[in-house]
Amino acid sequence: MAATGLTRLTREAEVAQVIEVIERDGGVIIEGMLRSETLEGLRSDLLPLLEKTPTGKDAVFDGQKTRRLSRLFARTRHVADIAMDPLFYDAAMHFVSRPMETWHGGQMHTAAPGLQLGMTQAIQIAPGEGNQPLHRDDGVWSWRHPCERQARLQIMVAVSEFTAENGGTLVVPGSHKWDDRRKPELSEAIPTEMSAGSALLWIGSTFHAGGTNRTADQFRTGLTMSLDNATLRQEENHYLSLSPDVVRSYPERIQRLLGWASGANHMGWVEIAGQMADPNELLHGATFD
Repeated sequence: MAATGLTRLTREAEVAQVIEVIERDGGVIIEGMLRSETLEGLRSDLLPLLEKTPTGKDAVFDGQKTRRLSRLFARTRHVADIAMDPLFYDAAMHFVSRPMETWHGGQMHTAAPGLQLGMTQAIQIAPGEGNQPLHRDDGVWSWRHPCERQARLQIMVAVSEFTAENGGTLVVPGSHKWDDRRKPELSEAIPTEMSAGSALLWIGSTFHAGGTNRTADQFRTGLTMSLDNATLRQEENHYLSLSPDVVRSYPERIQRLLGWASGANHMGWVEIAGQMADPNELLHGATFD
């Protein structure tokens, strides 16, 4: 970990470097991760919608001066560029989709759980908003720590500049190695400072929180999504929030990440013509009858 905060890598970094830093610190900053056209597309598509979005009503977690916009795959095509980025996707494969060996009769069978998109949100923190409680995102599944495998790799893309003063995401480096009895202290958290277009990646076992916005006029806007273990329930219910037509309009890898898939372990199959089939077939002409 760098003395001034989280380790920073560039867009040109190798996936192995990203993995190495996250394994050590629990998170990493990728400077200049987004192409300029992707960043501008996100701003054009999402900022007008955020202006119309009401602030939260929960002073503890959601914030009363914070706007949250979900269903992002129905609202901007540019989120697909983030989900498909090798530094994010390939690192998630390493942390989240590790293969396991199990006996099937007299043979050893190897299968990996695969990935799915767990949640998507654009989050805008207004001046005067306080910090969230420090938390681990894998708590939604009551995940226990320390853990042999991760449930999630998450990304927070800076749509605006992130600073220590405007609510840059707080991260507790090294906390992914703690057990469940150790309490995180706010004094241990480091604010994420990064320019627009850069991104923070962290695993589900790392303590973090939205920061306090102490500025008078700066809105801190970020976009977050997670790539999760495909055997777990999705945090955001994409089956209800995205129509089949919206899902069908994306490349097949995105369709499968959104849940229209059964992996090598056959989780999530549907019956088609009397067979346990991959639900992705329903997006390409197959019917239940």
